[in-house]
Formats: sequence, C-alpha cells, structure tokens
Amino acid sequence: MGIKNLTPAMRQYCGIKEQYPDCILFFRMGDFYEMFFDDAEKASRILDIALTSRNKNKDDAIPLCGVPYHAAASYIARLIEEGLKVAICEQVEDPKEAKGIVKRDVVRVVTPGLNADADMLVPKENNYFAAVSYRDGVFGLAVVDISTGEFLVTDMTDREAFIGELVGFEVKEIVVPDDGDDAFLRDLTSRMDGCLITKRPPDYFDCAAAVAAMTEVFSECCIESLSAAAHPVMTGTAGAALRYIEETQKSQLAHLRDIRFYTAATYLILDETAKRNLELFETIQGGRTEGSLFHVLDATVTGMGGRRLRSWLAFPRVDKEGITRRLAAVSELVTDYAVKEKLRLLLHGVYDLERLGGRITMGTANGRDLIQLKQSLQSVPDIVDALGGAIAPFLVDIRDRIDDMADIAALVERAIQDEPPMTVREGHLIKPGYNDGLDEIVSVSTDGKKWIAALEKKERSRTGIATLKVGFNNVFGYYIEVSKANTHLIPDGYVRKQTLVNGERYINEELKEYESTVLNAEEERKRREYELFAGVRDRVAGEIRRIQHTASLIADLDAIASLADVAERNNYVCPHIAEDDRIEIIEGRHPVVERIRQSGGFVPNDLSMDCDGNRFLIITGPNMAGKSTYIRQTALIVIMAQMGSFVPARSATVGIVDKIFTRVGAADNLARGQSTFMVEMTEVAALLQKATRKSLILLDEVGRGTSTFDGLSIAWAVAEYIHDRERLGARTLFATHYHELTDMARTGDGIRNYSIAVKEWGDDVIFLRKIVPGGATRSYGIQVARLAGVPGAVIDRAREILENLEKGELDDVGMPTLARGGMDDKGERQERLPLFVDDEETILREISSTDVARMTPLEALKKIDEWQKKLTSTE
Repeated sequence: MGIKNLTPAMRQYCGIKEQYPDCILFFRMGDFYEMFFDDAEKASRILDIALTSRNKNKDDAIPLCGVPYHAAASYIARLIEEGLKVAICEQVEDPKEAKGIVKRDVVRVVTPGLNADADMLVPKENNYFAAVSYRDGVFGLAVVDISTGEFLVTDMTDREAFIGELVGFEVKEIVVPDDGDDAFLRDLTSRMDGCLITKRPPDYFDCAAAVAAMTEVFSECCIESLSAAAHPVMTGTAGAALRYIEETQKSQLAHLRDIRFYTAATYLILDETAKRNLELFETIQGGRTEGSLFHVLDATVTGMGGRRLRSWLAFPRVDKEGITRRLAAVSELVTDYAVKEKLRLLLHGVYDLERLGGRITMGTANGRDLIQLKQSLQSVPDIVDALGGAIAPFLVDIRDRIDDMADIAALVERAIQDEPPMTVREGHLIKPGYNDGLDEIVSVSTDGKKWIAALEKKERSRTGIATLKVGFNNVFGYYIEVSKANTHLIPDGYVRKQTLVNGERYINEELKEYESTVLNAEEERKRREYELFAGVRDRVAGEIRRIQHTASLIADLDAIASLADVAERNNYVCPHIAEDDRIEIIEGRHPVVERIRQSGGFVPNDLSMDCDGNRFLIITGPNMAGKSTYIRQTALIVIMAQMGSFVPARSATVGIVDKIFTRVGAADNLARGQSTFMVEMTEVAALLQKATRKSLILLDEVGRGTSTFDGLSIAWAVAEYIHDRERLGARTLFATHYHELTDMARTGDGIRNYSIAVKEWGDDVIFLRKIVPGGATRSYGIQVARLAGVPGAVIDRAREILENLEKGELDDVGMPTLARGGMDDKGERQERLPLFVDDEETILREISSTDVARMTPLEALKKIDEWQKKLTSTE
C-alpha cells in the first residue's frame, strides 16, 4: 500500500519510523502504545500479545498490536532482553489544542545498554554500554552506565588484552565504526555473546569533534586530563559514546560524571578466563550466581553497595596503601559488632541514590522517587552519628565528607505528598501549603460539598421545594433534582437536563458556571501540580553532584560493612599485605567450597610461596582428592586480600600480585572452531606472553588434551619456561597427573613437590584432602572409577590390564597375558579385542629377548623370514 493511501496518522507513523529503522517504534495513540507493519508482527511474537490489523479483512489491512501506556515498562523490558531497541514516540502536544493530527516525536530510545528504568535493571549489577574504536595500532574504549552516570575511558595496544578488558565489564551494547577491522569485529562478536553491536560512520569517532562535544558537558579540567593530543583514538571513542547517548536519550545527561581515565596497571588484572575458571561471579556449570565468590561475599543491603562490592572484586587493587585502608575499616567493624549492626540497620533505609539521581536528572523520576530520595537523606545524619567514634581513616573519611543534603530533604518534605501516585500528570502530588495559587485551585474542587450544600439550602428556600436536591454524576455532571409532584414550582431559569421516572433534573446558570469552574479547576490543578513537581525535580537535579558524592560514600560504607559481616560469620582473618613476594597461608580454606561442605567439614591447608626457593609448586595426586580446590583457593585468597577483604585462613601474608592467570579445566569452543587442546594451548600461550615475575599462575593438567608423550613434553617445557628466572620466574601452582614432572625438583632450585595425602584401605582409598610434601607415586585412577560408580566388571578388567601393563606381560598380539584366562559362563575362552595390535613393537620385543649367540645361522634366517612374513601380512 503506497504512503499516499495511508491515513494522516499512518503517514506520520511511517515518517517517524523511517528515522528509526533499527528500532521497534512505540507509537502513542491515546492510552496505548501501538506498533504497525513488521514491528507489530515481530513484537506480537516476542510479547505474546494479539496481532490484529487496521482495515481488517480489506486489501489495505495493516498489521497492528498495542500495549497500555501505563504498563509499557514490562513490555519494553522483554523486547530489550531480546537485544532489540525501542523508540518511545509520544504525543508532544495536547490533543485538545491540536489543529489536525496531534504532533508526535520520539522522546528517547531504550536500548540494552542505555536503560535507566529501575524495573528493567539488576540492582547489584551495572548496566554498561561501550564505544570501541581501533586506529593506528591503538584500541580506544569508553564505558558508560547512564543509570549511575559512571563514564570510564582507556586505550591499549594489545588486542587480546583489550577484548578481555571489554568482556570484563559485561557490556550489553557496543558502538563501533562501520569501517573497522572485520577480523576484530568477528572476534568481538564471538566473545561478546548476546551483546548488541551498532555501527556508526567513522566521523562519529573524530577526536576534534569529540573535544567540542565534551566541552558542552564536562568541565575544562576533565577534558584537559584526557590529553586528547596524546590519546586521540580514546578521546574520539569517548566522543562517540557521548554522541550516541545524546542521540538516543534526546538530551545531554547532566548526571554523567566527569570522565575518568584509567589504566589496567592500576588494578590486579583478571582476564575473562581467570574470572570464569575461578567462578568469581557465576558458576561454570549453569552460570548461576549462587556458588560464586561474589555470592559468598555479598551481604550488602543497597543496590549501589552491591555494585561497589562487585567492582572491588572485579578490579582488586595493587597499591598497598589502598588495600590496607580498606582492611583497617573492615577490621574496625569486625571488632565493633554494635556499630556494624547499627550501620547495616540504617543502610536498610537508604535507597539506590545513584540510580535515583540518574532518573531525576533525566526527567523520568516520579513522586515516589523523590520520596525515596528524601527518606534516604533523612538516614544520613544517623549514619554520621554511628560513625562518630570511627578511627580507621577509610571510615573517618566517609563520616567527615558525607553531605546529608538537609536542604534537599526539606524541599521534598515541604513539597511532595508522602504517598504520591505513580503518574506525574494526574495531580495529587503537591502538599497543601506549598503554593498559594495551587491551594486556591484545589479549594474550588475539594470544597464542592460545602458549596453544593449552600446552593441546595438557598434553592429550597427560593422555590419552596423542601425535597429539592443538588447532585452530581459522571454522565450528566451537576444537576438540581425535583420530584414530579413539585415540577409546577420550578422557577424561570431552570433548564431541563434529564427526565426520571419519579422526577426531573435541571440546571440553572449559577450551577452551570460552577460546573465549568470545577471542571476547569481540575484540569488546571493537574497542569499546575505537574509544573510545580517538575520545578522541584529540576531543583533537585541541579544538586546531582552532591547526590552522587553522598551515594558514592554510602556505597563504600555498605561494601565495607558487608565484608565485615561476612568475615565475622565465616571466621575470616585480616591478611597481612607484604612488601615482598611472599604468599604464606596457614590453614587456608576455599571460601565457596567450605560453605557447601558445612556438614562434612572442610580440610584446611597451608601454603608457602615466593619468587625464590618456593616459586614453583608441583601438586600431584588422584582426581577428586582436592588438587584443583587447593590451587583455586590460593588465588581466591589473594584476590580477596587485594580487594580489601578478610580471608578464609588462620593467618595469611600476601605479597601483592599484579596478574592472575589460570589454565584450569578445558572445553571445546565450537563457535571459534577450537578443540579442547587448542583452547588449552591458547590460554597457555597467553599467560606465557603476558605474565610477569609478580604474577600468580595456576596450571591444572596442562597437556592432557593430546597424546601422553606430547602432553608430558609440553607440560615439562611450560614448567621449565615459567620456572626460569631469566624468562619469567613467576609464582606458580602446577597440578598434574604426570608424575614424571616431580623429577624437575631435582634440577630446579625453586621447584617443590607436594601431593594430596591418600589412605588406602583394602581396595578402597580415602582422600584425606591434606597437602603434604613430596610427590604422589600413584594416580589411583581405578579406585576413583570405582568411587564414581563404574560397573564392577569394568573395574576388574581394568585391574587385569593395569597389572599386565605394569609388568610388560603382553602376548604376541598385544593382549595382556592374564586376559587369556578369561572364560565365559560355559567355561569357553572369551573373545576379546586385543589391547594393542602393533607387530613392530612385538617383533622388537622378540629381537631384544633373542639370544643370537645360541642360534645357528639357519635358525637366525628362519626367524628373520618369520618376522618379515608377519610384517607383510599386516601391511
């Protein structure tokens, strides 16, 4: 159907849709947001709502679906979860004043990464959007959370490290140049599963344009700190992020904080592999939060506190002063139980000030948001009082710098109703006494009962009709009701309005004027209340920097109080942060596993490492005995210590680590065309290239993805490389089944062997889960298989084969000799497939055992002939 044949409203829709082709257009029509054409078909499937049509059953039918405007948030959220963008198109003029079709325009675009609606966000997770660009060997990154105003930028030259950094932020949406490196974009897409990627022209990322745009939003000092001349790619990327935000949100967001430039060297680097393998935020199996380290440490009571704790865990510190400041604060709250509990109780009364401030500044906050702000600020003086005796510098700083914003709390208290409605244009928002003009308007409509009673009394006296009544209904408005018996007493000026069975209803000039006044007053009240509310909201928005400052300090306090609460409940200790490279842990525990094994108990273990005589620890022992748990708990204790947390141990000394690398577990990456072994070697290559002497390396079963000899060779070579001080010399925990590697301790000055203690009891084994000096001599694979429930017949056969392999007793077809005794139920020999069919190996064995000196020349020739025939027959 051509656009000329469309109604004016549909032509308006198509014109707006043309400007937002990659969005689902929510087109406001009365009390509904309606969608048409392809949008309607797509949205109806995702939202599971009815698909109907305009001009139904006609050739020019237009697919149509819609949702109520007051319930739109939940529908938008479902579309966003599917990775779609939603353009919100509102009526931007009063339909009563419109000449022709009502003007409409898109007021904002909601995207997966640009969303500030509290109902659509996870309280304790940031909702990051990123802009990314690559030019002249430099990668630029800008990361923004518009719900909180956080704006971070950095640049790098290492492509793999850059992608790892981006993955670490768990961004929901990325904007990239459309002329970028295709290989880089493919890699980005495969690594950022489910992330929406939007392309923009190259000039979108221009450095000069970025500086001009940022001048309108950020302070001169902030822009100078970016050093645009020295970081043109990064600056251009920051400008692209700002431009995309303004383009979609239709405004400059005053709550965006000054851009913060950071470098990876300012925190402990944990790449995506380490975060996944150590299960910092979700489990490897199932991707659940429960079972992660964050789940154990998170006892925060506010959303902003949860996000702050999550940030500390994702980016642990590497500066001793910063770490010890946090530890001292945690220690003080652990010691002073009463203060800790009082603070946590008070924090329960604080809402998410960061996101409240964002909504207020963006103009999307309602009356309830302002009441939550007021209630939060009213808790601040009590929080300051609770910190009155604080000694730890971290807590003292919070107490002395926090702003209770009493003026803002007082303004909201004076202006906004204590229980305002959800909507902001239907009145009942503003308290009596806040504005005299509004009070007069309200009195007209709210004092109606008095006015009607007075009019009724007057008209009864004037007409002599004692039963005359003045009333109101929603259909006919105000009326004067007289019974049939008294209609002859009706005075001039009464105009019949409605006839009833037993009477008549009239209106006179006085009542008509009052009705007009009341109806106009109600509309005027709504208009005036919205104006006053918007004025209050704007005044509060003007104080956004104060709100953000207080929010940040309360987030810090909540995170510290959470760590103190967890430390107390789980019997953690304060680690000592060392100047040197020692890691000394006495009776260390895995913080997550010990929670799971509360009933069965957790066996603690010691560890002693440094970059000298104890830098490379080889851990041997059977599967399921606890090797992986031991090496992981070491890394988790280091991470906890450097984020400022107490740790699960009797005592711990941690020499600061700059990076943690893990080669733990293996899995195919089919999406990237990589086998298990390829994934393993890629991770090994990355750590060998990027680790430093100050790093901590965890290696678990390196080389197991290929043949035994290849795997052992690779594992040995990797171990040698890491151990070598000239090449790396990093602190390393190496768990392996290759017992041959224990021989390295004889030649390496910094290599130490440890194993998991095992108790044998007949055919059974008991894993004592205790780390002891020395290497393991056996793998106990068959016993582990038995514990795992492998059928007895398989276990017996395995023992039979193992015994023969260990003795080297194979027959001439490579079958274990004991297997020849296997009989079936009838006493007949069972047919088994040979374990090895390798004639060359058999012949070589025969040659080595043949006494040539006792053979005649003829016997030797016959034997050679026999071997030749045997080889020929198998070719």
